[in-house]
Amino acid sequence: MVTIFTTPSCASCRKAKKWFEEYKIKYEEVNIFNTKLTKADIIHILDKTENGFDDIISTRSKIISQNNIDINNMKMNELLDFIIQNPSILRRPIIIDDKRLQIGYNDEEIRTFLPRHIREQLMCDGEICRKQNRTCDYIEALKEALKITV
Repeated sequence: MVTIFTTPSCASCRKAKKWFEEYKIKYEEVNIFNTKLTKADIIHILDKTENGFDDIISTRSKIISQNNIDINNMKMNELLDFIIQNPSILRRPIIIDDKRLQIGYNDEEIRTFLPRHIREQLMCDGEICRKQNRTCDYIEALKEALKITV
């Protein structure tokens, strides 16, 4: 199951949730301001990153900049505790499942969360659709793949 770590005022979080709802993909939302993150949650996210904390922490965060905090000099447990106490330093949304992780909202990258059979059916962006043998429109192909009627 997909988990989306969000905050209420985050426009990118709303876009991500809307995308999953449009494509009928079930997800669990975790509001990081209402639900306290655990060290296990953060480590699970870090397991899927390429650059560790650098991928998930927003260095432009007010808490970091106003307090002159140097996260590079913190020990791992200190940084985990700091994130738990200050979840607003995380980049959002954090979208994760068993195999994938996406930090932030990106129209192209989020498509990796589409089930494989749908992605395979959607050979678009100037390529040839398998069924019609013609250049296809992404939205139309997706509607066909999901059997959506409008």
